[in-house]
Amino acid sequence: MSEPHTVPSEGTPPTVPQLDVRAAEPPADDTPPPTGGFADRPPGFPSALVWLRAGIVRDWRGVLGAFVATWFYLPVALLLAFWGGLSLAAVGLFAGGLGADDQMPAMLRDAPLIGPLLEAFLSRSGGVLGGVVGFVVGFLVGFLSVLVLPWLGSTDEPFALFTGLVGMVAAAALIGVLYTLYRVLLEPRLLVVSGARQPSRRESARLRPILDECARRLGLPNVPRLLMEDDPVLSNARTYARHVVVTTAVLTEPDDEIAALFSHELVHWRTGDEVTSAFVRGVGLPLTLAHALPTWLMRTFPHPATNFVVFVFFWPVLLTMRYLVLPLHARDVRAAEYRADLGAVLTGHVDGLRRILERRLSFESGRSGWDEAVCATHPPHELRLDQLDLASVTGAPGVPEAAPVTAERLFGHPGPVGTRRTWLLVGALVLAACVGTGGVGVVQWAFFRPQATVEGYFSALADRDSDAALGFLSDQSSVADRKLLAQLLRGEGYQPPTDVEISSLERDGDGDGATAAVAYRLGGERHTVTVRLHRDEEATLGLFHGWQLLGGLIPLDVAVAGPGVQLNGVALPAVAEGPTLALLPGGYTATGPSTALSETPATTVAVGPGQSAATLQLVPVLKPAAVEAVDTRVRAWLDECAKQTVAAPEGCPFRYYNASAGQKVTWKILDYPRLAVELTGPDTAQVATPNEARGRVQVSGTTTYFGTSSPFTDDQEIDVAGVATVDGDTVAFRPTAN
Repeated sequence: MSEPHTVPSEGTPPTVPQLDVRAAEPPADDTPPPTGGFADRPPGFPSALVWLRAGIVRDWRGVLGAFVATWFYLPVALLLAFWGGLSLAAVGLFAGGLGADDQMPAMLRDAPLIGPLLEAFLSRSGGVLGGVVGFVVGFLVGFLSVLVLPWLGSTDEPFALFTGLVGMVAAAALIGVLYTLYRVLLEPRLLVVSGARQPSRRESARLRPILDECARRLGLPNVPRLLMEDDPVLSNARTYARHVVVTTAVLTEPDDEIAALFSHELVHWRTGDEVTSAFVRGVGLPLTLAHALPTWLMRTFPHPATNFVVFVFFWPVLLTMRYLVLPLHARDVRAAEYRADLGAVLTGHVDGLRRILERRLSFESGRSGWDEAVCATHPPHELRLDQLDLASVTGAPGVPEAAPVTAERLFGHPGPVGTRRTWLLVGALVLAACVGTGGVGVVQWAFFRPQATVEGYFSALADRDSDAALGFLSDQSSVADRKLLAQLLRGEGYQPPTDVEISSLERDGDGDGATAAVAYRLGGERHTVTVRLHRDEEATLGLFHGWQLLGGLIPLDVAVAGPGVQLNGVALPAVAEGPTLALLPGGYTATGPSTALSETPATTVAVGPGQSAATLQLVPVLKPAAVEAVDTRVRAWLDECAKQTVAAPEGCPFRYYNASAGQKVTWKILDYPRLAVELTGPDTAQVATPNEARGRVQVSGTTTYFGTSSPFTDDQEIDVAGVATVDGDTVAFRPTAN
């Protein structure tokens, strides 16, 4: 973009000059020549797209500088680096001053002459050295931290780092293009707001013939729109993408200087310099806006105190613009100025341009902060005069021969948007990008969605693949024995959840969590459960972030101990300490130990996803054959008691108290008692006789009373109490002592 051409009138009193209307008669035809089509683009471009493309891709150095300075937060890095360096400098200043000489090795400290010299040097300069080292270290740490910290999460994912950089470049380019379109399309409105207006008839009669003549000599079939700005003191001209704006003070200048000025501005317009500048501004738009405030303050309130305060608050932005963006963009701006000066050579107005350069302190000045900081980096006037001499003076002594100035040399050949080969290459790249992106999207949709994780988890359970199922879980610390878990799923009694259906799935606001409502059938019943998922922090192949289920393993509520306890036919170890047995969802067939006295019926444990704990209840029951075995043992015991011929058989449930001492007594079991056997454990049972089920025993013998013997017979009820236990493969009975 061409900056304003300020032409101060030397020796002219500060009064409003009269307009020189030497060509006051307006042309017969007031209709302006046709404009350049869409957006009044310059001629020579086959389409507006070619025009915009030529301006956008021209200054890659300026674009790079604006991109790096803005999108890598260089002002913030400078600010943090300064304060980090200042903080560590203070630490190093005190630490070095107080303890630098103590760090000197003892051998050097004890050396004659050298030791005292080093100790004196460190004691007097250690603080300064520490401060310098601290500032350098703090500056580097603060500066690099801003550049590195945003990318730390992507260090282990090269593709994520690459896509992040690509996304940043794409965002910057998009903003640059949108800003360029905004500046080009809304340029008439923006200029009107800034104070520009349509020229009057007298102003058109004065300036338009000169502008048209310069365009004719440059080979331009049309000219940009001419606008005026009311400033009768400073002669100024500015070129935009579609307009040339001049101040009313230009009307008082000689024709050849006006023609030189127009020739310069027409070259700027024809080569699209404003489009280039607009794109660079758009790429660094946040930095441009941040820089606009301090420059507006310094321009509006020109005072050293204002400049100092503005610099204190905005120095990172000002330094970034001055020492990074400015040097990179200056090359294109200076080349554009040299090229625009050649327009006066081609139109034959070198002398007018030379007079302007020789007498004026500022040929161009900016109207905005960006113009003053970046675009006003014009070459020195003497160098521009040298280039004019090289281009216009030929054959003079001491002047080297230069290539003739032609329109082709100035404007070149923009050509079409692209050649056939270029379009084929672009098409191939776009197709490859679409196919690659589509393929990545298909892979992401098929394998790395939250739904895919839920479906894969239940599919692994249906396949009885414990390792695959565990791979979908985020926490596997409760798995004490993966081999045991695999055996449990492969056992015959395992029933996986069936008819699995994801009824709903909602993503969290941060995108790293999800909640799924899952319906399934287990044990003949339909269940619905809510499961939580979390997005993997690490990416597969650097591209795909999968999901993992939170939880998933369900612990038993109590430790399973004791021999003979089995799940799905797999014996479970006794767990005394540490984590209890954790199970994957599904139905498990649990069985307990079997003895000669008891047996444990098989029971199904339904373990559903999302449960806090699973309950395993194994209740042994008395074997039917064990009751008969206990009855046989009791009867045998009673028979042994009945064989005794004493009134009080030892350890037996009956006795006769009226028998004489030493008298023979005979016992006979009339009815055996019916027993009630109650299991008290897998290996023990309580044996008792209900009142209504007592047995009967008959005792007979003779008694001697006063020397007379008489026979007797008596019936008694008997009941039995004791404990039945397991003795190997048989049942034993131990009566309770009477």
